[in-house]
Amino acid sequence: MSSNMKPIKLFSHAGGPNPWKVAIFLNELDLAYETELMQFPDLKKEPFESINPNGRVPAIEDPNTGMKVWESGAIIEYLLETYDEANKSGLRYTSGAAKWEQKSWAYFQMSGQGPMYGQRAWFTFYHPEKNLTSCLDRYGNEIKRILSVINSHLKKSGRPYLCGEHVSYADLMFVPWGWLTPAIMGEGFADEWKKSYPEAWAWQQKLEERPAVSKAREAREKANAK
Repeated sequence: MSSNMKPIKLFSHAGGPNPWKVAIFLNELDLAYETELMQFPDLKKEPFESINPNGRVPAIEDPNTGMKVWESGAIIEYLLETYDEANKSGLRYTSGAAKWEQKSWAYFQMSGQGPMYGQRAWFTFYHPEKNLTSCLDRYGNEIKRILSVINSHLKKSGRPYLCGEHVSYADLMFVPWGWLTPAIMGEGFADEWKKSYPEAWAWQQKLEERPAVSKAREAREKANAK
């Protein structure tokens, strides 16, 4: 990281997992950044809507390039392409089948894990009408299906990570929703995950051991304790 680099501003929220997904990558790339924790009412009005027209976090402002980027996947691509073009982090497979495999898993995280886990979280914690069993079952079953997809792939491939022998950005994108899975699925689900999807469990634990991931999780816990 250049000593002349100005801190990137990360617009975040204490609870939601997606901003912390971006924080993991800022940590992995050792980039200077500062976090602004937003409140939900402030997301749907100016000045934030000029940064993200969709009124959601995460978003970033990069004073080094003048860029404003929103949506977690787009931000991660931006950070990797702008600040790790030479792939010194090793977080990208740059050729062959693995290059496209990592993209497939990254898009699966954004189109599968994020929405399904998010809906389960909504109906568990935020929806005004409680105990909607059909909704909880639908999204709970989807979470189990997604874990099964990951578990089966890791078992079949015999590899420690989704795309090969070393971690890629696609692996790391799954981590923050993994943090929240036991809470949104209910007491005892961690044991079920470990027993029914052991490869996926071991993979999650291995990713959580990375310093960049631990740093992001500790920051999230600190933000939630305020």
